Amino acid sequence: MLPINRWYNCIVVLITVLILACKPTLEAPIVDPVPPVVPTQSDTTFIKGADISWVTEMESKGIQFYNKNGVATECFALMKELGMNAIRIRVWVNPANKWNGIEDVIAKCVRAKNLGLKLLIDFHYSDNWADPSKQTKPAAWSNASFPVLKDSLKNHTLFVLNQLKTAGIQPTWVQIGNETDDGILWPDGKASLNMQNFAQLISAGAEASKTVFPNAKVMVHVSNGWNNSLFRWIFDGLKNNGVKWDIMGMSLYPTWAPGGWQNANNLCLQNMNDMVSRYNTPVMVVEVGMAWDNPSEAKLFIEDLINKVKLVNGRNGLGVFYWEPQSYNNWQGYSLGAFDNSGKPTIALDPFLK
Repeated sequence: MLPINRWYNCIVVLITVLILACKPTLEAPIVDPVPPVVPTQSDTTFIKGADISWVTEMESKGIQFYNKNGVATECFALMKELGMNAIRIRVWVNPANKWNGIEDVIAKCVRAKNLGLKLLIDFHYSDNWADPSKQTKPAAWSNASFPVLKDSLKNHTLFVLNQLKTAGIQPTWVQIGNETDDGILWPDGKASLNMQNFAQLISAGAEASKTVFPNAKVMVHVSNGWNNSLFRWIFDGLKNNGVKWDIMGMSLYPTWAPGGWQNANNLCLQNMNDMVSRYNTPVMVVEVGMAWDNPSEAKLFIEDLINKVKLVNGRNGLGVFYWEPQSYNNWQGYSLGAFDNSGKPTIALDPFLK
């Protein structure tokens, strides 16, 4: 039998061992040396799109589209295969033929929706092309007083968007006017003659859009994204007249820019950053194009532009759309598409896959 002092010592040792065994470790927990990558906004939400409004008219002429392997492919599906996640569709009021009228617009929007592509609806507020050189009133509105003209624009916007809603289509963006460098619906809404009238027309369209689709983003679109003074003049005029918009859209065609595409892209980035800072709304390049027969240079242009849009301060550069890339064989005299004369996409569109 052990003496009492020996028992005491054994018990002390045993308790000490148990305490040490149960003592929590003071070492730092093991951490995975390679932390998970957190996607940025540009990685997950950057818009890569195409305006393919000509597609149904081209199809009516028997024109087909082919993937890079020469396999005939439905055009909307081909755009998705080429990396596009959004489609832009123009709207005319009463076109001489059905193209870009309400039925044609709905048909194209349904095709985009069925493939899960986002939609940008582009109101021209004309029976034909509206651009910096012409903003011709629809024939039915040609003799209207300004109050009636404003109501006509509002009602047309409501009608088209309600028709889309009935068809189950939800646009992500609604563009009020096309390349509105000097306003719309001339002469009444010509900005250089009456900025206040122009602003009222834009507001009427914007309010109509929010009535039907409160969550769709309203866009005002101006050409020549390299031209900062033009953008300041238009958007200062709209802001000073109480217009509210969500996104500033711009076109960028190196053909009409000073100093080549590199200079155009550099100036465009400067302009985009200035727009974001000055008006606190994001920007999107909704039209680009370059000669189809110089695809290597076009690829460099698009690649650099996409990278620059992603560099806009605060991630406020939302995306880039190519204008009518599927046009080929000099369709309607247009040579800035991105398909070759066999109807296949060129490498100009490769940056959209990244």
